[in-house]
Amino acid sequence: MIVKFIMLLAFFGVMVAVGLYARKHATNVDDFVLGGRSVGPWLTAFAYGTSYFSAVVFVGYAGQFGYKYGLSATWIGIGNAVIGSLLAWVVLGRRTRIMSKHMKAKTMPDYFGKRYDSNALRIAASAISFIFLIPYTASVYNGLSRLFAMAFSVPYGVCVAVMAALTCIYVILGGYMATAINDFIQGIVMLFGIVAVIAAVLGGQGGFMNAVFKLSEIPSDIAVTQGQQGAFASFFGPDPINLLGVVILTSLGTWGLPQMVHKFYAIRDEKAVKTGTIISTVFAVVISGGCYFLGGFGRLFDTESIRNGQGGVIYDAIIPAMLNTLPDILIGVVIVLVLSASMSTLSSLVLTSSSTLTLDLIRGNIVKKMDDKKQLLCMRIFLVVFVAVSVALALDPPTFIAQLMGISWGALAGAFLAPFLYGLYWKGVTRAAVWASFACGVGITVLNMFFRFIASPINAGAAAMIAGLVVVPLVSLITPKMKKEKTEELFACYEEKVVVEQKLVLTDEDKKAQ
Repeated sequence: MIVKFIMLLAFFGVMVAVGLYARKHATNVDDFVLGGRSVGPWLTAFAYGTSYFSAVVFVGYAGQFGYKYGLSATWIGIGNAVIGSLLAWVVLGRRTRIMSKHMKAKTMPDYFGKRYDSNALRIAASAISFIFLIPYTASVYNGLSRLFAMAFSVPYGVCVAVMAALTCIYVILGGYMATAINDFIQGIVMLFGIVAVIAAVLGGQGGFMNAVFKLSEIPSDIAVTQGQQGAFASFFGPDPINLLGVVILTSLGTWGLPQMVHKFYAIRDEKAVKTGTIISTVFAVVISGGCYFLGGFGRLFDTESIRNGQGGVIYDAIIPAMLNTLPDILIGVVIVLVLSASMSTLSSLVLTSSSTLTLDLIRGNIVKKMDDKKQLLCMRIFLVVFVAVSVALALDPPTFIAQLMGISWGALAGAFLAPFLYGLYWKGVTRAAVWASFACGVGITVLNMFFRFIASPINAGAAAMIAGLVVVPLVSLITPKMKKEKTEELFACYEEKVVVEQKLVLTDEDKKAQ
């Protein structure tokens, strides 16, 4: 117990120290929100990855989908790495960096407002972001409760309050730069931690091959596997169709999440985007692939500890049950690992929400004139308010909010992904198409929560994203186009020539000499 507390105190101390160090990088709005658009590839890639994977993935999703799909759940991790990281950086990274700087856009709602020349779109996007980021933040807090109960016997409320206070301290002090530096440190902890945990859990089952053999021997449940023997140790698992829905939601969804896309706004330059692409992909392979691979062995730990009074499975209890057999030192590593993943996600969420409210809703609409100091103060106040509301929901989540947590990704990505992506590449996207995507994304996920016309909320979220990708071009073809002069001016940024000093360029003679 002493070792675990020492590790926690060291972790918290480093975070606060980074916040104090980064204060000099948070003296104006650009620095506080974007780190001055000068963040390097390593910090950006780790910030992207650690914001992607939190306690929700490690405890909730890995446990739930690992139990349902067995080892085939690893495909979710592979999808996260290839689609959610590699392709996201390749397709969105460079163009987002160039256009957001050209338009001087600081947030995703700001992008919609300036790209489509509509303050109403900016306000609507801001409202959608705030509404659906709160339950997502609450779900991150919720994902830590069982791990802390297992490791420390510390009341869940105390854990949530401490995490919230620490998040506020270092984000308020250092803004985006503090979160980026802390994300880098936390990402290193996550990389080493997940490898150690997988090795220890498999070692406790007699090694990898023995664990797979045990998994293949689990009696077939007709309702789950349709009688397929060894389904939980198979390549595509017992339910490949629903597995595909999970891959789409958790991988393609990152393309439309404000807190993820925001990382591309802040990266230093195009060269940094290329380097960051490689780093981010490798990080996702190890972390996400490792989490879902570990979760795939969940059925080997199917005891009373993961069952409720009616015999049903408590998915959030599966990963803690797997970890409960580890030595204390490794449990301490796991706690720091999950804290690292969660704190980085939380900091990204609260910074995104507070900046969106201040810059896109308050400034220019409610308060007509706000200088840098007033904007910074407002963002810091909303940061505290956002954390307080999230904590209140996490401490006593009503049924409605608990359902809303599961559809947050679907609603956000369903609304934003298509108009953001098409807007970077196609001049023909119309305002009406953006409104249609907002209505489609939020409408499908929220209505499905009440009427359940799609059985799985995960599949409903995936359907919302795909619907947006179809709706935006169709509506754009039949609705009034934006002014040609406006779109030409916006897209001119991709054709700007980059001028460098002569000493940095190889002449024809230099090339021949080589």
